Amino acid sequence: MADVMVKRFDDLDSYQGQFLYAGRGLGVTAWGMNILKLPPNWTDYPNHDHLKDGQEEVYVVLQGNATLEAEGETWELEPGTLARVGHRQKRKITPGTQGVVILALGGTPGKVYQPPSR
Repeated sequence: MADVMVKRFDDLDSYQGQFLYAGRGLGVTAWGMNILKLPPNWTDYPNHDHLKDGQEEVYVVLQGNATLEAEGETWELEPGTLARVGHRQKRKITPGTQGVVILALGGTPGKVYQPPSR
């Protein structure tokens, strides 16, 4: 039997339908992976860092557009854009008029990933 797991976004557990637990749903154990489905112009995405867990993140825009803000600087995110944010950096994502779907990948350099428990 092949060691393969395939799931549709709609089949993943989520928090309020906006934060989809993609890594956990696929059984990924080497890094964190989530799908962010943020509605148009939504301003409630938290300004946050990862000081406690040391996790750096990479955002891959799959659909729509958003603005990434950190320390007063902004970057436009759209399909075909990659953004890496260090664990100490506070960051906030604000979706644009289309909303945005982002694949968020995270891991802590030099540390074995421990997936969150269910």
